[in-house]
Amino acid sequence: MVFKKDSKPLDSEQEKSQNEDASALELKNLENKKEIESQPLEVSKGNDNENGFLDFGFNQSILNSLRNKGYKNPTPIQKAAIPELMLGRDLLGQAQTGTGKTAAFALPLIEKLADNKELNAKVLVMTPTRELATQVAESFKSYSSESSNFKTVAIYGGTDYRNQISALKRKVDVVVGTPGRIMDHIRQGTFKIKNINCLVLDEADEMLNMGFLEDIEWIIDQLPENKQMVLFSATMPSEIRNIAKKYLNDPAEILIKSVKKETQLISQKFLYVQRHHKLDALKRILELNNQGVIIFVRTKLLTTSIAEALENSGHSVAVLNGDIPQNQRENTVDRLKKGFINILVATDVAARGLDVERIKLVINYDFPFDKETYTHRIGRTGRAGRAGEAILFVNHRERHFLRNLENSTRTKIEEINIPSNTIINEKRMEKLIENVNKSSFAQDKNEENKALIIDVLDNLKEKYSMNDSNIAMAAINLVIGNKSFFVNEDDSWIHKQNNTERNRSNRNNNNRMRNSNRRNNYQNDSFETYKFNFGKFDGVRVANIISSICNSTNINGRSIGKIQIFNDYSLVDLPRDLHRETKNKLKKIKVRN
Repeated sequence: MVFKKDSKPLDSEQEKSQNEDASALELKNLENKKEIESQPLEVSKGNDNENGFLDFGFNQSILNSLRNKGYKNPTPIQKAAIPELMLGRDLLGQAQTGTGKTAAFALPLIEKLADNKELNAKVLVMTPTRELATQVAESFKSYSSESSNFKTVAIYGGTDYRNQISALKRKVDVVVGTPGRIMDHIRQGTFKIKNINCLVLDEADEMLNMGFLEDIEWIIDQLPENKQMVLFSATMPSEIRNIAKKYLNDPAEILIKSVKKETQLISQKFLYVQRHHKLDALKRILELNNQGVIIFVRTKLLTTSIAEALENSGHSVAVLNGDIPQNQRENTVDRLKKGFINILVATDVAARGLDVERIKLVINYDFPFDKETYTHRIGRTGRAGRAGEAILFVNHRERHFLRNLENSTRTKIEEINIPSNTIINEKRMEKLIENVNKSSFAQDKNEENKALIIDVLDNLKEKYSMNDSNIAMAAINLVIGNKSFFVNEDDSWIHKQNNTERNRSNRNNNNRMRNSNRRNNYQNDSFETYKFNFGKFDGVRVANIISSICNSTNINGRSIGKIQIFNDYSLVDLPRDLHRETKNKLKKIKVRN
């Protein structure tokens, strides 16, 4: 079986490594596991006869589709997963979005279905959100575009049942959907599942975070017992491991080792800004970059209020949250892709799986709750080998969250300042000059407009006696409009805030150094390390341990020292002079039952 625990003690170097990268090391004990380095998707820029996908033995129609999409070589996740899935093996993969995992399971399944045309609904793919379901279904359609009579259907909430029922009645090869709507169709008998021979769980951890565990297990239990199962997840919490143990049969296991490699093309930055200045700071950031932007906030209400404020400032902006009807959401994403919308204000769930090539900047207006949320957010840019930028708003109470985020992602996030009036005005002037220069080149390409402009210039010179300089100034004045071109708002709060944060940061660093020295001296003399047989595999956190120790003994929480949580055990520094009765209570301590 997979996911065996190793009960042997670890040396200090191993402990240090586990503490630094828990998510990766939770899979270190998996049998038959393949570790691969994450790399950006490689897309061909020209007609290159070399094609790395030839090695998989795909039929010509799939190869033609890949060539049309410009795919040249498979990504590491595809190299590892495709051969296993072609053999019919179950598969457990840990992979972030943007690594090419959709193609990793879609391509081999399309190849296998080509030899089994007579049955209906043979593959079921479950996703956490409607957006991701649509994206995965579109991927299946594009990869099978050269195959005759290959049908993919997406079913999810927020749309009319009748159209979905009609589509399911016709011949369909792949069904992609969200758990709730899939359950509804199975219960109503409108989705015939007797021929399903493969189930894919995509973004499995996100489905569990959204409370779909019971739904997933119910659906799995309804499907035929003899089926191939594919499970992809960005993280490996205990619930995912339990599903793998319960349902997967001797799975091939794949782990993308480094999250950092996936985000290496994304320039990650943060700025300090207090709550009452966040909207002002956002507007100033958008002065420098407002083409292809996603702004992430925590609440639906905030998406609307921010979008309205940005619209009033002249930006083309739209909202994406759970209250938006599905047809409107699809229309919004389509308009963003085509450039009719430049800025999208979204919640995390609504933007799950969003893949738009135009996105060049992601702004974390509200601090993300955890590393996975942050990684998902910034992963909306820098996809398929393209560069991107991510900016994180941080207030002084969130500074320790920032440090934790840097440690967990093993990435140094660069500090930047809120743009001042001077910087914004320089940018405006630069953009104006650039636009005028572009306009001069455009005139040369349109002979009709060029003739019209010459007539206008001749009339201005003859009728109004204007010279070239006066005409140029008048033309630029028309472009600028009646409003003041330069920003002259009071920006003293920016300089004051930056200085305050730097002073506070310096004081905190000095205090941490002093406290660390005192703590180390105290620890050496007064602490003893205790080992407890529960850890990350049991879902234990530092707060759980402190709470259990304090509730079960007379030990004060402030006297508890360093706590280290590993996969299947934890180390806690406690006062050396504990009474025997207290030590006996510690032996019987329970954490999270």
